[in-house]
Formats: sequence, structure tokens, C-alpha cells
Amino acid sequence: MTTRRKFLTTAAVGAAAAPLATPALAQSTIKWRMQTYAGAALAEHVVVPAINMFNQIAGDRMQIELFFADQLVPTGELFRAMQRGTIDAVQSDDDSMASPTEVTVFGGYFPFASRYSLDVPVLFNQYGLNEIWDAEYSKVGVKHVSAGSWDPCHFATKDPINSLADLNGKRVFTFPTAGRFLSQFGVVPVTLPWEDIEVAVQTGELDGIAWSGITEDYTVGWADVTNYFLTNNISGAWIGHFFANMDRWNELPEDLKALFTLCCEQSHYYRQWWYWGGEASLRVNGTKMQLTSIPDSEWNQVEAAAIKFWDEIAAESETKAKVVEIFKKYNADMAKAGRPYRYG
Repeated sequence: MTTRRKFLTTAAVGAAAAPLATPALAQSTIKWRMQTYAGAALAEHVVVPAINMFNQIAGDRMQIELFFADQLVPTGELFRAMQRGTIDAVQSDDDSMASPTEVTVFGGYFPFASRYSLDVPVLFNQYGLNEIWDAEYSKVGVKHVSAGSWDPCHFATKDPINSLADLNGKRVFTFPTAGRFLSQFGVVPVTLPWEDIEVAVQTGELDGIAWSGITEDYTVGWADVTNYFLTNNISGAWIGHFFANMDRWNELPEDLKALFTLCCEQSHYYRQWWYWGGEASLRVNGTKMQLTSIPDSEWNQVEAAAIKFWDEIAAESETKAKVVEIFKKYNADMAKAGRPYRYG
């Protein structure tokens, strides 16, 4: 739990680092507070450029004050805080912010739903996921502004992982749904505040992390406390979103709605190339982590288990079944399309 003293310290640091409204704003300036799932180092890439761009263009008309992971509320309380209006906007996946919707389980890393980062925007914009997310969040007073992809989900560990057996008993920081899936292979999912992960690995409280690709491992410092990077992943791209309190969203003039949406889309584009290039470059040129792999013959068991997991999720509700059916159709289409959409 974040202590009051720790909260005040991190809030002060975040307030200094985050893009703030300029002192000479007009009294009529619309002011929003937004919190991201990301800590300060990661936020510099996944959200700060977008919010800086918005604030620069909006000027005296509107300014967004950005807060980093757990600064105003713990990440697991982000949805409720936004729904109440304590926070005006949020950048997160559904899973991490404990969204009370039928699509929550698909946020973050839904096992093997995507192979590449481009799969995510295609699924939302061409296969109907946008409409489903919009309907689900409208029911609970939240505006789903935009969905995009982040990095793939790999293991960063202190000890080498060369087989499925090596995963057994490993205490790993990961997302709720990913942890639920991985537990069948002996992984012990651990939930901690984002800013505590590095120290938890150093002290032995964690054996590893399955929360990102190698770009984030280097960016946020996890590559400094882990020794190995498993090239197998359980998802080709994290599914994340921008959200806003519905009342605050509806109060905005149409051009500011359009500007905010445009900046979110620019953020998605930035991450497309930042992660894609970073993942390859750090595998080739990175010096902090040794690459390991589980043979395809073994990893096929994990992929087969994912399909069974999909069916279990689909059985929980009509909406979940609809989303799973879209994932199945999309992946079948990509397999039929062949290279470069799918290999093997």
C-alpha cells in the first residue's frame, strides 16, 4: 500500500515532471486531471508527448494535468475514480484499472489474441471491437475514447527460462488475466504497486516480470535487476485505451473532443514505431539481458492452452463470447492470408 508520506513525495515529483497548465491561463480555461497506468520513465514515451501536444494546441481553452502511476489513486482504483469524476481521464488497460465491464478480461494481455502490434487497431477499427467497447463503457458512464497497441508480453527473469518446467514456482508480476492464464504452468502471479517492482526483484520478493517487452525492461530499469529475457511471448501486443468521464467529455466543445482524440491517435502511432524498433534493437544490441527461448514443441502447449482459455472466457457471457468469436475469426483470416500476416 502507498503510505501517505510516500504518496505526497511521489505526487510532488510527478507534479514537477508532468506537463502543467501555464500560470497565465484565462479563468474560463477547462482543466482536466488525467492519470496514466505508467510510471514516470515509461510515461515519457507512452503519454507525455500526446498530452504536451494537446496542451500546446489547446492553449487557454483547455489544459490537462498529467499524473503518473498511483499518484492520485492506486491503478486498481482508476476506473472508479474516473467514474466518480475524481479524475477526468485515464490511460490504462481495462484489466489493470479493474473496469466493471464485460470486456475487462480482454484488456492488457489476453493470451495470444494478437501476434503483432498492428493486429490491435485492425481488430478495433475493422473487426468491430470499437463498437463493443463503446457500448460497454457507455453503460457505466465512461467514454471510451480510443484503443491502441503497446508492446508484446515477455518474461524478464533473474534465472534462465529454457523450458516450461523452469516457470514452475516463479513469482511473477503480471496482469490479472495473464496471471490467471499462466498459473496453470506453475507461475505464481504477484500484484504490487508499479513503482515497487524493481526493488521487489532485487530483494527476491519477485523472480521475474511478465508485464512488457524488452523496450520497457530497459526504459524503466527492470533490465538492471533481471538477467534473462525469454523470446517466447504470450501476446504480441498489449491492448490499452484512453478513457474519460462521460459528463466531462460531453461538456467539451466538438473541436476539443476531436483534438483530444487526435492526440490519442498520435500517441498510438508513436508507440507503434517506438516499441517495434525498440524490441528488435535491444534484442540485437542490448547488453544487460541474455536471450533465452523455450522450444516450439513445448511452447505449442501454451498456445493450445490459450484456445481452451478463450472458450472458458466465452462461456461466461454473451458479450465475452462475441469478442472471442471476433478474435477467432481475425486470427483465422490472418492465417489464411499467410505471410507476412502469419508464419507457419
